[in-house]
Amino acid sequence: MTEPKRILVPLDFSEQSLRALAYAKTIAKPFAASLDLLHVVPNPYVADPSGLYTPLPQNFLDDLERDARTRLDESLPTDERSAPRARSLVTVGDPLLEIVSCAHSEHIDLIVMGTHGRTGISHLFLGSVAERVVRTAPCPVLTVR
Repeated sequence: MTEPKRILVPLDFSEQSLRALAYAKTIAKPFAASLDLLHVVPNPYVADPSGLYTPLPQNFLDDLERDARTRLDESLPTDERSAPRARSLVTVGDPLLEIVSCAHSEHIDLIVMGTHGRTGISHLFLGSVAERVVRTAPCPVLTVR
């Protein structure tokens, strides 16, 4: 494995994703790698009473993005943002597509992400973003359970 210089950490603020952030910080330090913390606000469409999908109001979406930025900043305190270098990214869309797109566009060397480790029926219905990222990412992916 080559030394990672850019590490992407997708965060949904679950216990598993915060555990993945701790691993990413440990990996980043000896390589002086930068950390890109990414939160994806899920696609903002909801079913209305007629069964059609309509977009959420922009002010609601703005609130979700603002909350995500605040939580990302809290996930990595200011004193931990310089060594290793870190930045926060918030996007809106499908988590799988946004994570893989970010890895491509930002030339990420390693993705470190949490997984819930679901099996059986819950895995069948809910799927696994982490599993799909592993299959489609342009770089190695470390999953943390």
